[in-house]
Amino acid sequence: MSDQHPIVEDAELGPLVRATTELTDGDVLVSDWYIGGITTDGGELDLMIEGTSPDEIAPLLPRLREVVSRLDALRRVASDAVVTQFSTGDPEPHELEEAASDLTLETIEASADGTIILHLTDGCGEHFPDGYWPAVHLGADDRVDQVTVET
Repeated sequence: MSDQHPIVEDAELGPLVRATTELTDGDVLVSDWYIGGITTDGGELDLMIEGTSPDEIAPLLPRLREVVSRLDALRRVASDAVVTQFSTGDPEPHELEEAASDLTLETIEASADGTIILHLTDGCGEHFPDGYWPAVHLGADDRVDQVTVET
């Protein structure tokens, strides 16, 4: 990576690099995100941190580290929130359990405003159409602010 887009080495989160996409004509688009990945007992997770420089992402890293340290609890908060959002009534305990095993955390996004967004995938393919996934937006206190469906 060039001096223009330096790699951020984080002891807990690993290397974080500026996200780029190479087009078929060879041009490279540089995104307004740093990306990385971590390995947890639940598998590989992608990290996205909004910012264009190390100085912009630095304030978001402590919050992201804290979220990663509490993933087991937050995975369940997220899956329960998805079921609750899309149920017509109070979800049954077995529905919450099924969702906890069917919905897999794939990406953790740290937005510049401090919001953490947990992007989930539908592991069994029965709950969301192909190409769509639920995203759970957490506020600073880890309370669910919003549940969305992304494409």
